[in-house]
Amino acid sequence: MTYDIAVVGAGVTGLSVAWHLSANESRSVVLLDGTGVGAGASSIQPGGVRRQWGTPMSCRLAIESFGFYEEFDRHLSPSVSPGLNKCGYLFVAESQAGLAQLEQGVELQNSEGVASRLVDADEAGELVPGLQAEGIAGAAWFDQDGYFNRPLAVIGAFNEAALKRGVTYVDQNVTEVERKGSSWSLTLSDGNAVSAATVVLATAYDTPELLAPLGVEIPIVKEPKYLFYSNPISQRLLDPLAVFVDRHFAAKQLADGSVLASDLSAEGDPAAHKSEWYQHIKESIRERLPVLDLVSFPVLVEGFYDVTPDRQPLVGPVRGHDGLWVAAGLNGRGLMMAPAIGRLVSEAIETGGLPEPLPELSLERFDVDHLTPEPQVV
Repeated sequence: MTYDIAVVGAGVTGLSVAWHLSANESRSVVLLDGTGVGAGASSIQPGGVRRQWGTPMSCRLAIESFGFYEEFDRHLSPSVSPGLNKCGYLFVAESQAGLAQLEQGVELQNSEGVASRLVDADEAGELVPGLQAEGIAGAAWFDQDGYFNRPLAVIGAFNEAALKRGVTYVDQNVTEVERKGSSWSLTLSDGNAVSAATVVLATAYDTPELLAPLGVEIPIVKEPKYLFYSNPISQRLLDPLAVFVDRHFAAKQLADGSVLASDLSAEGDPAAHKSEWYQHIKESIRERLPVLDLVSFPVLVEGFYDVTPDRQPLVGPVRGHDGLWVAAGLNGRGLMMAPAIGRLVSEAIETGGLPEPLPELSLERFDVDHLTPEPQVV
């Protein structure tokens, strides 16, 4: 099987890349993933999309992607609308150091056109009814950040739209990437192979293993993240997402009524540490969100981030390997930035250039230690 372009990985990033590439009807595009469409990290994410970030690059990628999502139905004509709900994000600081970091973030966001703002404790309590505001130093708020009521509908819509444009889906994992003549040969898990002149690896934390046989070292590691969920609750208790930066805790009530809560510092074996994480969540709720005090969280879900050293995406061509591209290392914000990443990769392949900010996202930044760490990853 021979195609012009092969996209490996059918998570939200790979789906966006494939959909954007398929706008050029003269090219044949194949999407490959044996685990299923959106079956990896994209299936676990709860649906948040925000523009409150700590670097210009992250803000710009998020702004473009949010703009796409605001007109999602027009772009993709989904059979099921994902329902973007602009419920707001509140980042709460309980220390002066935490507040200073939020203040820097707001100043940066404002310079990039994001109308976030600092609020004092009293206003934070008004914005999030049920918040125990006494003793907090302040917070950062943007009422236009939000959540998808049906985040999996985003995955489905990208997939449906890509297939309608002629993208071929192959339900096989790629086990090896090898240069053969002027094309790339992709060995599949069933022993067959696909050939393509251009290959995009949107393979998250599996990317290093695919590139290692080519002598390419890529600094992406697999980092577990844990979310506790309640059963659905009929009463609306917490609409905005509340992130407590000093205590590494976040909570949000989703559209189906369930409440998610996370110990953002959780690490280690869940069997050994689950009760410890749960205790931290319940303590944080009692002290800061007592409205949730009677909520229990019987379900623990494990997901994974594909993490880079500077917590920035790794997107662009692989030097010394013509026609090989990477779109990975999204550090847990694949859904938030998929539209921009897909557009950038497609434009670069189409034109042969590197539109901004791709040079800043390249693998070469690690060779020269040219890093701009993203401080506001949740």
